[in-house]
Amino acid sequence: MALTLVRPTMDLFAAWAEALAEFGGADVHGMGMDASTAPDRASCAALVELAERFADPGAEIPADKVHADHFWMVDDGEVVGFIGLRWELNAYLAHVGGHIGYSVRPSRRRRGHAGAALRMVLDHARERGIGRVMLTCDDDNRGSARTIEGAGGVLGDVIDASDAGHPRLRRYWIEL
Repeated sequence: MALTLVRPTMDLFAAWAEALAEFGGADVHGMGMDASTAPDRASCAALVELAERFADPGAEIPADKVHADHFWMVDDGEVVGFIGLRWELNAYLAHVGGHIGYSVRPSRRRRGHAGAALRMVLDHARERGIGRVMLTCDDDNRGSARTIEGAGGVLGDVIDASDAGHPRLRRYWIEL
């Protein structure tokens, strides 16, 4: 596995569209958009533009959002997943979202992609001067919990997040 993190780009449109289609409308963390979006050139171009804007510290973004870096996990030209680093937490993210969100396409899970990408994004967070990050996962998602714990995540608590439309969530912290 030679996993790299690549900022969203039209150069990988076909690989992105294939990955997105595999999620079948499911929630895709770290991607910066909803998986129910049609994987066409226009939606990919919009995502590329959105990712560039959110990564620009001088850009104006909606009041309910935070600046972030979005990456595609790429292995030998194939987009195998998505990961995002939010530079800070607003009230919603502090409750249920965290600094980092990621998703690996179903056919590429259990191969170490999430752990490798998470380690790379943690290095990126250090470079940004972020001293501590929060990550969340569903309480019953043992794979994601192991991934976060393997990267140094310490369980802070498990909460009922039904008020935010989520199941019980495990909230982890990683000191950088």
